[in-house]
Order: sequence, then C-alpha cells, then structure tokens
Amino acid sequence: MILYPAMDLMGGRVVRLRQGRFDEVTGYAANPADALADFAAEGAEWAHVVDLDGAKAGEPAQHALIGRLAREAKLKLQVGGGFRTREHVARMLDAGVERVVIGSLAIKQPERAAAFLDEFGSDRIILSLDIRLAGGLPIVVTNGWTEASEMSLWDAASLYPQVRHLLLTDIGVDGMLAGPNLSLLQEAAERLPHAQIQASGGVASLEDLQSLRTAGVIVGKALWEGRFTVAEALRAVA
Repeated sequence: MILYPAMDLMGGRVVRLRQGRFDEVTGYAANPADALADFAAEGAEWAHVVDLDGAKAGEPAQHALIGRLAREAKLKLQVGGGFRTREHVARMLDAGVERVVIGSLAIKQPERAAAFLDEFGSDRIILSLDIRLAGGLPIVVTNGWTEASEMSLWDAASLYPQVRHLLLTDIGVDGMLAGPNLSLLQEAAERLPHAQIQASGGVASLEDLQSLRTAGVIVGKALWEGRFTVAEALRAVA
C-alpha cells in the first residue's frame, strides 16, 4: 500500500476543510515546501496536494506555487483542484507533477475525462469520485460536494474501463477522524478489480491504516493534528 500524505493549499497556505466546507477552515503554520521536505525525510515517496482555490474557481489557481513545489520536492506529487481542460492538465504535468486528479469533470463531461486518460495515459490521470451514501447506495457528488449527481459510484466507474487509479472519498467521514468506510472500500475492490483504489477520508489511527486493503491511502487531518507521524504510518502500511 502506498501512503499519500495530504496537503491542501489555499492562498499558498496549508489548510484543512471540515467535510469540504470552505467556511470551516483550519490553518496550519507549516510552509508548503518545508512540509513536503518533512514528508520525504520521514520516508514518503508520494504526496497528495489539493489546490483548494482552484477547486472553488473551477480552474487551477496556484499553478506557479505547485509547479515550484513539484520541481523542488524530493517526492512525487499527485495534484487536484479545478482541472477542466487539456491545457490545465498538460501544464501541470509539464511543470513536474506526476499525476493529475480529475474529479467533477468525470461526471459532468465524461467524454473529456476519458480523452485525458487516453491522451496522457492511465498512470498520469487519477479519477476522483466523492461519495454520499443515500439509502445505502453510494451516489457521486460534485462541485465541492455541493451537488448530488444522479449517478452511483458503480455507474460512474463503468464509464472508464481504462482507468487505473481511482480515488474514493466517503464525504460523510472525511475530516471527521471517525475511521474510513471499510465496507464501501471493500465492495469497490471487489466490483472494480481493474482499478487501484486510493482510500480517502476518515483515517484517525494507525489501526485504521492497518485495516485498509486498498492500493493506496490518503491521510491528511490525522497527520496535521499529530495523531501519528508519516514514519509511523509508513510502518503501519508496510
């Protein structure tokens, strides 16, 4: 399992949102470059970076900063936040980012998202699907979790047989430090065996990490709140 320490950026600062709400922001004193250096020093090979300003605006807003971080960091970055066009994706990859995360576009414009996978390759594009459980059915939500689609996780995933990396977030547990949705992740692994699933949301302890059986796990708040270190997390998932 690959551990992805997560860092959300707003106005060049490291922050965390509670359940994706832009009106519930916690700021941290860490410098973004120093934070990535610390992740690498503790043994991380990847980091997950989100341009929250870009996610809100619908287009990348911190390209220069993230490009500089990608060039200077001693680990690989996967980056999300507002990618809508081919130019958005190409510029980020050219800047040195290893993978680009595509979220709402995968539901709103599936033909374009599929074209990104075909052009840039399934190892450079991650599909990110945010889920809200409705009557036990995992429904995909978009636009910063503000809009519920009419599509289930299973229907959405079926649009992309070529996908290799699939990031799943149960928004009901994200940022709550209440544990991941293990049943959903297990069902996804069984129903989508072609995809390498990255689990996101809810991890609060090393025991949570050890309970996961996914290809990757994204950990944010638990690290920033000092529940455990990157080095301890890496040992837990080894």
